[in-house]
Amino acid sequence: MERILGLDVGDKYIGVAVSDLLQLTAQGVKTIKRVGKKKDFVELKDVIDEYNIKTIVLGLPKNMNGTIGPQSEKVLKFGEKIKNKFNIDVIYIDERMTTMSAERILIEGNIRRENRKQYIDKIAASFILQSYLDSVKRGN
Repeated sequence: MERILGLDVGDKYIGVAVSDLLQLTAQGVKTIKRVGKKKDFVELKDVIDEYNIKTIVLGLPKNMNGTIGPQSEKVLKFGEKIKNKFNIDVIYIDERMTTMSAERILIEGNIRRENRKQYIDKIAASFILQSYLDSVKRGN
C-alpha cells in the first residue's frame, strides 16, 4: 500500500497530513506558509516525493447548505494545478466542520490562543484525511 496526502488549503496556510502505509490513520506533518504559487508547489513536491504520494485528498470548504462558494472555487483550481503539475490523483471531500473541530481539540488541550495558529491547519488536514480513510474503510 501507499501513503495518501491530505491537504487543508487556505489563503495563508496549507495544512499537510499523511496516512500511514496501511491507510488507517492520518498524522499532521506540517503547515506550509503560503508565499507564492511557485514556492508553495516546491514545498508540496518535497512532501509528495518524501512520502511517495500517488493520491491527494483536498478538503472542499462547502457552504453550510452544501453549495460551492468562492473559497471552494479556489480549492478546485488548486487541485487542478496539483493534478496537472504532479500527474497525481486528487480527491475532494467535504470539510465543513474540520477547522472548528481542530479548534475545539486545541482549546480542550489548553493550547493558548496565540499558539493555535501553528497547529490548526495541520490538525484540520488530519481530520480531512482521516474522514476520507474512514469512509473508504466503511466502503462509502
